[in-house]
Amino acid sequence: MSLEFVEYAAKGQHQATIIWLHGLGDSGDGFLPVASQLALPDELGVRFVFPHAPVQPVTINGGMAMRSWYDIKSMDLDKRADETGVRESAAKVEQLIEQELGKGIPADKIILAGFSQGGVIALHLAPRLTQKLAGVMALSTYMCVPDKLTAEAKHTDLSVFMAHGSQDQVVPYDAGRHAFDILTTHNMDVSWQDYPMGHQLCGEELMAIRHWLIARLS
Repeated sequence: MSLEFVEYAAKGQHQATIIWLHGLGDSGDGFLPVASQLALPDELGVRFVFPHAPVQPVTINGGMAMRSWYDIKSMDLDKRADETGVRESAAKVEQLIEQELGKGIPADKIILAGFSQGGVIALHLAPRLTQKLAGVMALSTYMCVPDKLTAEAKHTDLSVFMAHGSQDQVVPYDAGRHAFDILTTHNMDVSWQDYPMGHQLCGEELMAIRHWLIARLS
């Protein structure tokens, strides 16, 4: 079953797409306001797609069902991302990318973004896609099965924007830096930003995101 989503239509002709994945317990609606806040130039023709994660039981929340890209059985970082669930969600997100390609949007005009759990999916999927995307945005996030990246990556020259809160109590700062280090050792074009905040986005970060998106899509 394909993912449902909310969208923010391109101003003028649709020329580029940003697929933005939310965090645990949120929905696509949670990040929808960001599209207008970024105020990207109309001439870039950017359409935003904000998919909703499937509703499923989450072990660390007492098995309560909520929107989640994968189950979290443990808060230990090396066990936090359920690999099977990550791969299943990545396959669903790949279908959304295929739909954009089918509309004639080239891979180098598609950006995959994700916050927290969504960032795990974005970092997992983008290097493994057949086509090389314009870039990946990984916000307040970490990596699933980093030890398998070498064997599975089809692209090691991806442009990756990473940002993290230095006071993040949900995804530790060190987890983000660890992902950054792994991507860097794979020679990816990774930029790192950190801000004095918790598990969230801030205005300064949004300005940095805007700057990076314009550079990647111009």
